[in-house]
Amino acid sequence: MKDLFEVLHIVSAVFLIGPLAILPMTALRALRDGQGTLVRYLARTTAIVAWLSLLVAVFGFGLMAFEEDLTFTTPWFLASIIVYSLAITIALSFVVPLLNKAAGQLGDGKLAMDYRTTAVLSGLTTLLLIVVAVLMVWRPGT
Repeated sequence: MKDLFEVLHIVSAVFLIGPLAILPMTALRALRDGQGTLVRYLARTTAIVAWLSLLVAVFGFGLMAFEEDLTFTTPWFLASIIVYSLAITIALSFVVPLLNKAAGQLGDGKLAMDYRTTAVLSGLTTLLLIVVAVLMVWRPGT
């Protein structure tokens, strides 16, 4: 059963966290090219993948049940939960709405959004997801 949770955790991380890190950057490219419909589609896809990425956490918690020396107070584990929560919050609360707003503005023929803010928040989300991956592999202190 442990192997099943480990496989589900890793596969879901690859196929959900990976796209979550890349989709906003792709949307920014579409935004630069003036493709409002594509930006809206990528914003919606980013939101869906962000919500689905909660499965990675669920499988991780399931895997945790098989680890005797791992608790919620284990420093690297607690840090990864906090950093992941921050990444998902930024993606859903800021990146997706900013991309939707930009797509709407492109549809109206104008673009008055703060591209730099969207790019920085997208990059920060990706950086935070990388930190989580490093913590999962490195497990400092163990």
